[in-house]
Amino acid sequence: NMPAGVAAAFTEAAGLGGALDADYACIEVDEASARHVFGCIRPGYLVLTNLFRDQLDRYGEIDTTIGLLKEAIGMVPEMKLIVNADDPLSVWLAQETGNPYVCYGIGEEVRSARSHEIREGRFCKRCGAPLQYEYYHYGQMGKYRCFACNFARPQARYEARSISTEGGVSFQVEDQQIEAGLQGLYSVYNLLAVWSALREEGSPLVCGGEEDGSPLVRGGDMETGTRPDSRLFNETLQQYHAQFGRNETFRIDGHSVTLNLAKNPAGFNQNIEAMLEDPEPKRLVIVINDNDQDGRDISWLWDVDFDRISDESVRAVAVSGIRALDMCLRLKYVEIPSTPVDTPEEAIEEMLAAGEEKLYVLVNYTALFPVHRYLLERERRKD
Repeated sequence: NMPAGVAAAFTEAAGLGGALDADYACIEVDEASARHVFGCIRPGYLVLTNLFRDQLDRYGEIDTTIGLLKEAIGMVPEMKLIVNADDPLSVWLAQETGNPYVCYGIGEEVRSARSHEIREGRFCKRCGAPLQYEYYHYGQMGKYRCFACNFARPQARYEARSISTEGGVSFQVEDQQIEAGLQGLYSVYNLLAVWSALREEGSPLVCGGEEDGSPLVRGGDMETGTRPDSRLFNETLQQYHAQFGRNETFRIDGHSVTLNLAKNPAGFNQNIEAMLEDPEPKRLVIVINDNDQDGRDISWLWDVDFDRISDESVRAVAVSGIRALDMCLRLKYVEIPSTPVDTPEEAIEEMLAAGEEKLYVLVNYTALFPVHRYLLERERRKD
């Protein structure tokens, strides 16, 4: 997601003559790297999912990240933004840039707020007054309004309703039913973002052509007359397997082991939420490092709602990684007992030997690669 990686992705996809046999490229770009990448390529669309604090010693507070993105977006004034309407920070940024934009979002209250997590967007970015919320989904995302200047959640063109997160996620958008075997409300947002981007582009994955049955019109805007069709989209989701620590599940000695990356407060809270949606008895391993790629500042751990791990379905917690003792201290403050273990591999083995069928492993960035490799080896090994 940095310039070298983006260049490598294009190089790897090119033929021997250097040509790309592709109509589209979907590239993830790091916030701080966007201005460098956009100096080389000019995207037609930018999907803006949310703005949360991440790696404080690298980015600083959220205003720094917003400033970097604003600079990058300004380099491509014709680029269309596809923005999460439920995030006031993302909406304000889109409106400030002057780029054309369209919104997606969740159009109903899914659950009553059950956390006390940090809300990044508590104050209106336009005038500084406190935002008033009708409801939250998580973080600062929800239905908001500023009564001082009338900044408010915009109407979303692509709005999810009839949402369920039990036994996978499902929702309706544009009268189409979307279903996937994924966990957590954040998966609804991710799928909705994908749907919105494909609809704007006029992709045959989500468009059934014009209402009169004539060939598909490219361009994706509602004015083109393309009608939504979720059949191919759902078929594609059925074939999807979670990748590299994003809700990835392994089967080890009769145990289900779910690996998730959690590297900032919002991500950790949503991973905890997804874990607790599974009512079955489970054990938990948390691995926290503070290498350069993770960020040396781990004060963000105090902004995570770890008290929710006290749920009776979570039978035990083991902690490992370079900052395992800091993590144990954080859990101690919410009266959750935890066991520090020298290595993540030992922590996993201890929890597997304890008897519960399910194990959840939450890791931050540099722990992801070795833990993923170990779980893959253990899945292949037959004891």
